[in-house]
Amino acid sequence: MLRLSALYRYPLKSGKGESLPKAQLDTLGLVGDRRWMLVDEATGRFLTQRADPRMSQLSALWNISGGLTLSAEGLTPLQVALPEQEQNLRGVTIWRDTLRVPDAGDEAAQWLSRFIDKRVRLVHVPLERARTTEAGYGRDDDKVAFADGYPLLLIGQASLDDLTNKVGRPLEMLRFRPNLVIEGSEAFAEDGWKRIRIGDIEFRVVKSCSRCILTTIDPQTGERDANREPLATLMTYRKQTDGIMFGQNLVNDDEGVLEVGMPVTILE
Repeated sequence: MLRLSALYRYPLKSGKGESLPKAQLDTLGLVGDRRWMLVDEATGRFLTQRADPRMSQLSALWNISGGLTLSAEGLTPLQVALPEQEQNLRGVTIWRDTLRVPDAGDEAAQWLSRFIDKRVRLVHVPLERARTTEAGYGRDDDKVAFADGYPLLLIGQASLDDLTNKVGRPLEMLRFRPNLVIEGSEAFAEDGWKRIRIGDIEFRVVKSCSRCILTTIDPQTGERDANREPLATLMTYRKQTDGIMFGQNLVNDDEGVLEVGMPVTILE
């Protein structure tokens, strides 16, 4: 029997993840997931662990009002309120997308700039200002917040177990930053799924996830693996034309609540 074995949310793009027993879904995926992002103050370009692994040690917890609680070693925690949707708009760039989104203000920017050691701004994306997903996959009206390309990422637990065996040491699931973990399938069974249902909510499986150097960063310490693991091992048996694939990108067709332990049905 397939079941949802774990749920993760990443309120700040490239910040620490949080494990959840249950989560609400809206049109952008998990409520509160990657609705916030750091950008370079001068250029507006997005920042991630790829360039600055210190972000893996930055905790940004989502709260019920939609704001954040920022915390990091050596700094006093800071409460950040949800900014007004049409005020203090800042032009930002994430991959090939440019958009204007609300800035969270000077106090948050100064706190984060001290932590990152460069001048940055914190921005938020409301539902009305979300991007569309990558052309050619999914539907033209599919939306995404600040995730790289799609609202949700799914990984089978057996797939991680398979990789762990090949690498020869335990690997944390958070290293791969999924939202949904499925238990009970064979390794990489998710590669062949097109539509699934978890509880009463249906999802489309739209594209495999191409992995990058971020997977080599230990989520506990922020240190990069000297041997480029597990990316080096993934390259030996998961490399395809579009990249090194691990996990599947999803779009949810319904809103509602997910809860760990829910049954998973393969529809197509």
